[in-house]
Amino acid sequence: MTIYIDAGMGAAGDMLTAALVEVLGNKEETVRELNHLGIPGISFHSEKSEKLGIVGTRMVVRYNGKEEGIDGEVIHHGHGHGHEHNHPDHGSDHHHHHGHSSLHDIEHIVSSHIHVDEAVKKDIMAVYRMIAEAESHVHGKTVDEIHFHEVGMMDAIADITAVCYLFSKLNLDKVVVSPIHVGSGTVTCAHGIMPVPAPATAYLLQGCPIYSSEIKGELCTPTGAALLKYFATEFGEMPIMKVSSIGYGMGKKDFERPNAVRIMAGEEEGKKDVITALECNVDDMTSEELGFAMERLMEEGALEIFATAVVMKKSRPGFLLSVLTDEDKKEKMISLIFSLTSTIGIRETRHSRYVLERKTEEVETRYGIVKKKISHGYGIKKEKFEYDDLATIARKEHLSIREVRESL
Repeated sequence: MTIYIDAGMGAAGDMLTAALVEVLGNKEETVRELNHLGIPGISFHSEKSEKLGIVGTRMVVRYNGKEEGIDGEVIHHGHGHGHEHNHPDHGSDHHHHHGHSSLHDIEHIVSSHIHVDEAVKKDIMAVYRMIAEAESHVHGKTVDEIHFHEVGMMDAIADITAVCYLFSKLNLDKVVVSPIHVGSGTVTCAHGIMPVPAPATAYLLQGCPIYSSEIKGELCTPTGAALLKYFATEFGEMPIMKVSSIGYGMGKKDFERPNAVRIMAGEEEGKKDVITALECNVDDMTSEELGFAMERLMEEGALEIFATAVVMKKSRPGFLLSVLTDEDKKEKMISLIFSLTSTIGIRETRHSRYVLERKTEEVETRYGIVKKKISHGYGIKKEKFEYDDLATIARKEHLSIREVRESL
């Protein structure tokens, strides 16, 4: 299964939890499972929420009966007077809370109290360490010196545990996340007025595609940022997929756009990517030299190479050499084309392409193991035995390729 997370209004832990609950279906049972995970003092409640005509779920997380941002308890991460908070959409003031805990205390809670598989516990701690490392960088402290305010710590544990647990239930092959909208302007925190994205969020989202807009406010929290970065297998456009389930996780605050995280789940139907085509004309190389160049380019990672007979200036017969390559190998291919051919100029174009998902299986046959290539997508499935394996058998058995293929 593949899921696509639309972070066009940022993300927070409670919003991701709510969207995943909707994707899984049977909302009441799923929330009941969350409440039996054993997170000390935490309770989960789902409620219907509507934003600009779109109906979704808001996840209410309470610690000892109080909801962060509603009953005066607000998250503060970091040492002493940390400023980041986990939910960007409360619209409440920040207050100081005097209970502190270390990363070691969090690890004790996760390992000793929370009833989830060991793999989920590892995910929880990996996400929390990402947040701790961000706070460490922002505040100039070591990770061991970072202390978390009690209420914020428990609220974050609840969000992270819920998301990690729900992800584990989905049995996912791929998680695609859109570019992340971080908001704009400033946010008032314990340290004063901070820019959006908050420093810890900005640190966490290094290497991820993010953007800002006219919407004022913090849309992506440190917890949301860490969860997206940890679980994303790739960032980009929504893949071509048959959607089987959609979930909307709502925030608390209202904006001029629906304040929600949308998650779509389904099966991919092939995929779309972008490749680079490098082309050059040659009329002063032998066929042997050109053939050698093509072999070397394939060995070095070109996706595909072909030569087309053309008539060049002064009516000279020549070849149009075309090399298809991934963008990250383009510079390498350009250098090789110049060194292996006689050309002094290369043309470049970029192409979108639709491709079937591909895998290779090993099949037990009367001749032993033979590899089979399987391609599928767009409602189509194609199968083909590996040529090199067929050729090896044909030589050994003194048969033609067709005879071997038909006998498998």
